[in-house]
Amino acid sequence: MTVYNAPLNEMEFLIKDLLDLDSITALPGYEEATEDMVDAILDEAGKLGRDIIAPLARTSDENSAQWKDTEVTTSPGFKEAYAQFIEGGWQGLGCDPEYGGMGLPFVLSNAVNEIWNSASIAFGLCPMLTGGAIEAIEAHASDEQKEKYLPKMISGEWTGTMNLTEPSAGSDLAAVSTKAVPQDDGSYKISGQKIFITFGEHDMAENIIHLVLARTPDAPAGSRGISLFIVPKYMVNEDGSLGERNPAYCISIEHKMGIHGSPTATMSFEEATGYLVKEENKGLACMFTMMNNARLNVGNEGYAAAERAYQCAREYARERVQSPLIGSKDKTSVTIDKHPDVRRMLLTMKAKTEAARAISYFAARQQDFQVKGADEASRAQADALVQLLTPVVKAYSTDIGREVADDGIQVHGGMGFIEESGAAQWLRDVRITAIYEGTNGIQANDLIGRKVAMNGGTYLDILLPMIKEDVAAAKAKGGVFAEMADALDVAIANTEKATSWLIDSFKEDPKQAATGSVHYLRLMGNLCGGWLLTKSALIAQGKLDDGAGDPNFMKAKINTARFFAEQILPTSSALKAIFTKGYGAVLECEDEWL
Repeated sequence: MTVYNAPLNEMEFLIKDLLDLDSITALPGYEEATEDMVDAILDEAGKLGRDIIAPLARTSDENSAQWKDTEVTTSPGFKEAYAQFIEGGWQGLGCDPEYGGMGLPFVLSNAVNEIWNSASIAFGLCPMLTGGAIEAIEAHASDEQKEKYLPKMISGEWTGTMNLTEPSAGSDLAAVSTKAVPQDDGSYKISGQKIFITFGEHDMAENIIHLVLARTPDAPAGSRGISLFIVPKYMVNEDGSLGERNPAYCISIEHKMGIHGSPTATMSFEEATGYLVKEENKGLACMFTMMNNARLNVGNEGYAAAERAYQCAREYARERVQSPLIGSKDKTSVTIDKHPDVRRMLLTMKAKTEAARAISYFAARQQDFQVKGADEASRAQADALVQLLTPVVKAYSTDIGREVADDGIQVHGGMGFIEESGAAQWLRDVRITAIYEGTNGIQANDLIGRKVAMNGGTYLDILLPMIKEDVAAAKAKGGVFAEMADALDVAIANTEKATSWLIDSFKEDPKQAATGSVHYLRLMGNLCGGWLLTKSALIAQGKLDDGAGDPNFMKAKINTARFFAEQILPTSSALKAIFTKGYGAVLECEDEWL
């Protein structure tokens, strides 16, 4: 299996140059996030990812987490690796300093999270879920609850979970039936079963803080009657020490296609003690804080897995010798990375991965301005972009992860079908990400409905001018940059036409747009990815002109953007046509015809 090396040059370029680190460090509280600090943090995270976490990907795939008598033993090495993770203070990188966090920008913690996910998605899921639980508690819990739970969660000593799904309530949370009965002391007794709870039970931390959706006895039906509760594995005493075991038990873990090192638990709450977050019947709004955090982080998992698959395929292609180069008079066999079709696959993998990463990092930058922008207008604009891009980051990146991992197997040829090559694992591990936190179809429906049609496209009115400004700069540069600009112009026009049709048709029959919502999301993802790659190429050319940076890295940035413009952006016309005209056979299909 290929050794993983975090793409530090790429990460640093995005943070410092594409996203303008100076503008981020100008925000209050982020002054310490200097270039030197960014370099140091990414370098240390890269070492931990490469040396400690990455080797666990293979071993945990072969030796999964084990369940016995309500307890889970994690894969060999997980507990020790997590201890080093805690020692480094990595969980608290972007968390509130008031509770022990470092308070660094989201864009930096997003990059660090990519390293954990590329090293081992199975391992990275634990801090990811804890981070979402931390954010929900920070946003909605009482001061007393924050004081009790956040310091230990931010340090990583305690982990967190989100308990939404039930056997009869998947994505439709209105069907949640877990009960919460109020007690005289202000607590609640939580009873019910939750399924698919990632790291719902494990041996890496001394306590697990479950966030659980449940209904009080008099709650109204549907999603309006859901409340959110903190249910600790071990009760927490007034002095912060751990008390008795709470009856929230793991009664089994799943046998899965991939991510074998991550225990996916079925949890049974047997009148477990829980504490209400915020108010009764306000749980769904609280949980959406956690879910939106998770959706962005799951998108991170998608391109992180793509990066690992790409590295694996690239190294194999550089070593595998087979056949002379087509059209060459020299009949000596060459490494397969020289063959045009293999080179096309490698560039496809690279371009898609870098596009998805750039969109995610751009969205993370908007999160920073959403929280700390200088004025209400800048915060509102950043919030609009986060709202628009969250479903795109989640769905586009995880689709890309699956596609790139699949291409990685193809690059390996027959060896890709053999587990020892390591290529198959990235496809098995990343496959769940398109289902996590609302399937990608749900994300696409969220995009066309709440994020575009229902507000008349106002979020796009913010994004598209930003794209057009850089298109104009690329046109002015000429050469291959003008060619990229031309491809972006077509993609912009197709996006605008598709959006206009969406807004008009959604009022009459939203099923038409829902039929092709995934195509609209891909259209948006390709447009944003092509834009940010072109913007990166312009920056790279500027550095080449100034004699700054690694020239091979800069030239590769330009070539990757060119490839995306030549081979991926042209699909925008087909995507627009499918979206606006491809609903007839679906909507007129009789049940018997399926």
